Order: sequence, then C-alpha cells, then structure tokens
Amino acid sequence: MKIMGIVNVTPDSFSDGGRYLAVDAAVEHALKLETEGADILDIGGESTRPGAGKVPADEELLRVLPVIEALAKRSRTPLSIDTRKPEVAEAAVAAGATIWNDVSALTHSPRSLETAARLGCQVVLMHMQGLPETMQQNPCYGDVISEVIRYLSSRIDACIEVGIAKSRLIADPGIGFGKTLEHNLALFRGLERFGELGVPLLMGASRKRFIEAIAGPGERLGGSVAAALRAQQAGWDWVRVHDVQATRQALRVADAIAPPRSSNG
Repeated sequence: MKIMGIVNVTPDSFSDGGRYLAVDAAVEHALKLETEGADILDIGGESTRPGAGKVPADEELLRVLPVIEALAKRSRTPLSIDTRKPEVAEAAVAAGATIWNDVSALTHSPRSLETAARLGCQVVLMHMQGLPETMQQNPCYGDVISEVIRYLSSRIDACIEVGIAKSRLIADPGIGFGKTLEHNLALFRGLERFGELGVPLLMGASRKRFIEAIAGPGERLGGSVAAALRAQQAGWDWVRVHDVQATRQALRVADAIAPPRSSNG
C-alpha cells in the first residue's frame, strides 16, 4: 500500500493549518515525511475542510510553487499537487509534480479535463457532494455506496473520453466530504465494492471529524491508523495521511501478522 504524506501549505487546514505556511517549514516537513516512509508527497495550498472559503489561484500558486520547486531538487519522492484549479495543476506539473489530486474530480473548471489530458500526469478523482463551503450542511443520499461508485465511474468515463488513460486514474470516495457520520461508516463497511471501478483506490481519512464522533475528543492518530488498516484489509492501494511513520509501521505489522490468504488452487 502506497502512503501519500500530506503537506498543507495553508493557514486554515483543519488539522495543521498554519504550521507549514512558510516555504522552509513546508519543505522540511515534506522531507521529514519522506524519511518516515512516504511514497508520495501531496502539496496543497487551499484548504477544503468543511466551511473553507475559496483561495484565488494566484495566492494558491504563491504558496505551493516554491515548495514544489524546492522538493523537485531535494527529494526523490513523487510529488502530488492537491488542487481543484487547472492553472495551478499546470504550473505545479511544470515545476515537478507528477500527480494531480483533485477533490472535485476534474469538475471545478470547464478546462480541467482537457488540462489533465494534456499534462499526462496521474489524476486522483475524489467524490464530494456539494462544495467545501456548504457540503456538510445537509448531505443526503439514498444509497451512499452505490451513488458514490456511480459518480466515480462517470468521472472515470469522462476522463477516458478526453483521452486520459484509465491506467493514470485513482479513485477516492471522499470520506467526510459531503457525508454524515452514518454515510462515512457505510462507505467503510463497503470498501470492497469499490473494486468494481477497476482503478487504484485511495483512502483519505486522516485525522477527520468522524473519528471524534465515534471515539470522543482527543488526538485522532489511533482512529486514522484504524481507517488505514481497514483500507489495507479491503485491498486498497493508497492511503493519504498526516502521520506517515505510525501508519507505515501499522501497515507493515498488520501485513506481517495476517494469516495466509486461502486459495482455491
């Protein structure tokens, strides 16, 4: 399972907003995650936490480009740009990023699909009901698992139609993005169903509110690791986390102590 380490170059992200807003701090944090075992470094300059406001593209670029440029010189780990904006993704890829992680699944701009096709990078397509500003006000589904899978399948098809190879796509169900606690729990219980999408799957549940809703207030590391282990159990491919070292240790130990898988021949 690949570990994507989170590098938030923002003043207002829900967990670590402001800690790595300075370029030097963000770069050093990213390099620390690399030493802890991150397989990908995901750099983002716009918070998409519930209620977050929009950040202009020029401000987002000022935050992320110096970090990506520095890491492209100092790190051997693949870099991901966490953005909804095609102009930010384009500049980030030119600076050294090879993955576009988009919470809007390439729907934020009419230019997004075309830009992704032209860039030739890997793309993470995430499900979100609504927008960050309003997504948690009243999320509603009939069958959350089926609806999220249908949406992601439609976005995969849209990508293929514009010439993006399916092999470049990764799907993320968007835990906490326009979903109640009950919706999140239903998704976790049905992770195996997402295999029908036919692309690698990414779990992004690190330090999210549902952990506190289940276990009460306090540090969310244990709950984050539990979510990563559930994704590993379901055969998922990627996990996006703040706490790389603890997650890496848990995944390795869980893999080592798991019973052999049964085989029919």
